[in-house]
Amino acid sequence: MFMEDLGSLLSGYPEAVSVSAAEVAAGATGAVFIVLDDDPTGTQSVAGLPVLTSWGEADFAWALSTGAPAIYVLTNSRSLAPADAARINREVVANAQAAAAAQAARLAFVSRSDSTLRGHYPLETDVLAEAMQAAGLKAPDAVVLVPAFPDANRVTIGGVHYMRSGTEVQPIAETEFARDATFGYASSNLASYVEEKTGGRINAAEVITLTLDVLRGGPEKIAAALAGAADAVPVVADAVSEDDLRLLALGLQHAEADGKSFLYRVGPPFVRAAIGQEQHAPLSAGDVYGDAPVGRSRGGLIVVGSHVGVTTRQLNHLQEVRPPSLTVEIDVASVIDPEIREKHLADVSGQVAAGLSAGDVVLHTSRQLVTASTGDESLDISRRVSAAVVDVVQRVLAATPPRFVIAKGGITSSDVASKGLQIGRAIVRGPMLPGIVSLWEPMDGPAAGIPYIVFAGNVGDDSSLAAVVEILSEQ
Repeated sequence: MFMEDLGSLLSGYPEAVSVSAAEVAAGATGAVFIVLDDDPTGTQSVAGLPVLTSWGEADFAWALSTGAPAIYVLTNSRSLAPADAARINREVVANAQAAAAAQAARLAFVSRSDSTLRGHYPLETDVLAEAMQAAGLKAPDAVVLVPAFPDANRVTIGGVHYMRSGTEVQPIAETEFARDATFGYASSNLASYVEEKTGGRINAAEVITLTLDVLRGGPEKIAAALAGAADAVPVVADAVSEDDLRLLALGLQHAEADGKSFLYRVGPPFVRAAIGQEQHAPLSAGDVYGDAPVGRSRGGLIVVGSHVGVTTRQLNHLQEVRPPSLTVEIDVASVIDPEIREKHLADVSGQVAAGLSAGDVVLHTSRQLVTASTGDESLDISRRVSAAVVDVVQRVLAATPPRFVIAKGGITSSDVASKGLQIGRAIVRGPMLPGIVSLWEPMDGPAAGIPYIVFAGNVGDDSSLAAVVEILSEQ
């Protein structure tokens, strides 16, 4: 495993520059960010913003009426085939712009994706750029790529994206995430990643790279580096801290004042920095429940679908330090066998519903990852497994509504929210852990009143899942 010293990488760059959230908020252009979230974990960095799992014009009208500076739209496109992802991106732009026109609101579009570089790139930004023009909006001069997620130890230095561990960093292409069956890649250098993912349509040399010396040189220097941006040129940006992201936001504001227009492809914390929102303190049990007695006599449901290593370690740690009253497995081999699928899911649902009367229940898919020979076939298996999880959650919700629901993993979180719990509109209230793991308050559907926790598969340390369960299970 190839590791580099963080201090050595940073030694040639200027010292960090402190920037307040208020300074960014004061320079806001007034545009509402429409954040197309390709799984629901993008909300883990923000608080007090509306979330939509459906994207009709009426949904956008409701969200815009809240006056929020950003609106999250859960497209779940990372789990979809390319054609479906493209269709949804077009629908979101068209319906959002129609609702905005009725309220005289101005929009900016953000494609929020994975901080470990998995997802439909460049498909989604290409489609968004086309859809913006079709809706009568100005074509973007640049597509700004900012995958950095310092809260979760993903940083970009010298145009290279890294996973951080203490004082050392590992190039992202050397991690398990780069071996993803559907969205794998070979390049840690973001300009080279662009060339790789565009199949050479965009050469790495064409990409504008905003390194730390540019960012920490101030907003004017950033805007100057963007002065020549045109025709949706990719721009990749360094960031190792929240201050770096805020500096970038200020520089983009300056460039916009000079007439530039941008489309964004970013990791979770960029939106928080761009709207000038402070980092929200982790929520306590009191914040979550207040005086509401809802479900206090029942256990919570912890749904685990992600297969990345950190999720499996977190599940194992939870079983060791805070054993649930029951752990039930959805067997993937049974799920993809049409002859036994229904009986298996009925048995699992009955066990989970009964177990909630005694305490917390873990529902997880079998830990052996099942893949196919192609990326599309692997996605199809993932969708069938996720549909099984949704089926069980729906049955359990009808029989024994849990005290809370945690969903671990991106596709799992999305499908449990929109299909299992039938949440159409929600407000993200804040994080359960510093900068990661968001809590949604469902505003409609049968899950109204049940705290819903979105927990990405690839964030936190081994004890993080247990820590969240501990907070939510406090009396």
